Amino acid sequence: MHYGTIANFDNPDRGAFFIPLDAVPSVYMSGHNKWSQIKHQKGATDKKKSVVFSKILKAITIAARGEPNPAFNPRLRSLIEEARTNTVPNENIERAIQKTQDTDALEEMTLEAYGPNGIAILINTITDSTTRTVNEVRHVLEKNGGKLGEIGSVRWAFDGTVARFPLEISAEDTAVMKKLTELLEDRDDVQNIFTNVLNPEL
Repeated sequence: MHYGTIANFDNPDRGAFFIPLDAVPSVYMSGHNKWSQIKHQKGATDKKKSVVFSKILKAITIAARGEPNPAFNPRLRSLIEEARTNTVPNENIERAIQKTQDTDALEEMTLEAYGPNGIAILINTITDSTTRTVNEVRHVLEKNGGKLGEIGSVRWAFDGTVARFPLEISAEDTAVMKKLTELLEDRDDVQNIFTNVLNPEL
């Protein structure tokens, strides 16, 4: 029989005592798993928050290129409001605006792609390495039923960012597209994703 040690909280002066592990209530034994799960959930939440911060701050840096004063730059003003709504610290916002002089490293790029069964996808990105972003987005697409398109291969299906001919798709394709867009949105260099899918789930 295996024994474990449990502290005597009712009378600390008497020290710990030994009892068979089989007799330990599950509430004592499940603590590690419970806190590990909470830690994992917190880590996932922190990572998602970090991605959101990065997306917004990159967009602010790009928007501030022409006019760093939000009073005269509606796009920048809107992004600053979005940043504050998402609890981005003011110092981070100010730092992103000040990076305007160094924005040669950041570039806006729209990728054209296909989802399952030819679904049209536009992926707006801001990146400091177009080669890396293209390769990594291609990898995500190919692992999830999609593929990267050539320039102009998909844009014709949109009027700006609105689909010209919205498609209704199957439940199976909806599930694939939902997973694909979630994986793409997890990337901090992906700003927006537009599809020609009619389904409200997307």
